[in-house]
Amino acid sequence: MDKQEFFSDRAQGMQRSVIRELLKITAKPGIISFAGGLPAPASFPVDFVRKALDSVLDKEPHTALQYGPTEGDPRLREDLAGIMKEDGIDTTPDHILITTASQQGLDLVGKIFFNPGNTCITGSPTYLGALQAFKSYQGVPVGVELDDHGMIPEKLEETLARLEEEGRKPRFIYVIPDFQNPAGVTIPLERRKRILEIAGKGGYLVIEDTPYRQLRYKGKSQPTFQSLEPDMVLSLYTISKILLPGFRLGWACGPGWIIDKMVMAKQAVDLCTSPFNQALTHAMLSMGALDKSLEQTIELYGNRRKLMLECMEKEFTGIDDIHWTKPEGGLFLWLTLPEGLNTEKMFKEAVDAKVAYVPGSAFYPDNDNFRSMRLNFSYADEGQIVEGMKRLGNLIRKKISATG
Repeated sequence: MDKQEFFSDRAQGMQRSVIRELLKITAKPGIISFAGGLPAPASFPVDFVRKALDSVLDKEPHTALQYGPTEGDPRLREDLAGIMKEDGIDTTPDHILITTASQQGLDLVGKIFFNPGNTCITGSPTYLGALQAFKSYQGVPVGVELDDHGMIPEKLEETLARLEEEGRKPRFIYVIPDFQNPAGVTIPLERRKRILEIAGKGGYLVIEDTPYRQLRYKGKSQPTFQSLEPDMVLSLYTISKILLPGFRLGWACGPGWIIDKMVMAKQAVDLCTSPFNQALTHAMLSMGALDKSLEQTIELYGNRRKLMLECMEKEFTGIDDIHWTKPEGGLFLWLTLPEGLNTEKMFKEAVDAKVAYVPGSAFYPDNDNFRSMRLNFSYADEGQIVEGMKRLGNLIRKKISATG
């Protein structure tokens, strides 16, 4: 008997995360990994966690250790509304849902918007976790090409027109406007307005995923999509990249009719996100942990970003037809190799050389681009960045010589 027959069509279509599987390989001793999107442990505000733990257990153990409302701790929602108002977004706690990190937000988006076979628009490339979430609900992501300023509006218009003509109108447009994962690019204001204009003309929702908007190292912050068109944008945020990943907390903010449906969908999944972790986070925010932590994290990651870019200039000098992005923030940059090289096929050789990355094909809706790779600069320390980029440069030159 074929045991796969027990599973639904939806379950049979599920796949393991490429990155999670790669991390098992890259955890071997001696490998310098630029593969994961891991925050640096040095950025964790351990002292604030300890103080918050003592405070919560002393003052509110009976509520913090109990079930909580699906919408989330009212105090934390108030905190988050305040953070968003400081960023130019006029919202209220009623428009905020606490999620189990932003990945649950993506899962809930898939759950409430997709019927099997429905399409959506994503970047090409785009965040692997979003592709995984959307495909798990039998959604069909359709990619729109990016350049160094994010999703190209003209390509978006062409793709929407084609899908509408085919009778496959997308359910929404998914964008990562700030320091996009994986490409590291940021959409400038005029292009944001143009994308919203296209979306408004066609009656499309925009899903704005902005996990590390606060991690900016240079340049000027751009207005969020939601601040520009609050009635047609759902925004997803996370605590993981700006404070702590281990709490597994995030939030969604958007129109009430969407948040209400997400609450219903979430109740069938986990009833509520950990009230204890929410109480700890509220206590930490009350102590000023976020501002202090961000100050230290921005300095740490900004220096590592600068170092990686300097190392790339050094190691890749003289290689024709190689290109990399220069992100103004976030955790990643995107390296595109000369024609003829395949980062999937190179991966085993990279691991043998004790350096790791994520092959770019993982970030395309159809896994059809093989020249690129994503590199993370937040996790490896300075010495590892220097040595890792040297190993990667040597491998790329070796592959070019072999193909030439």
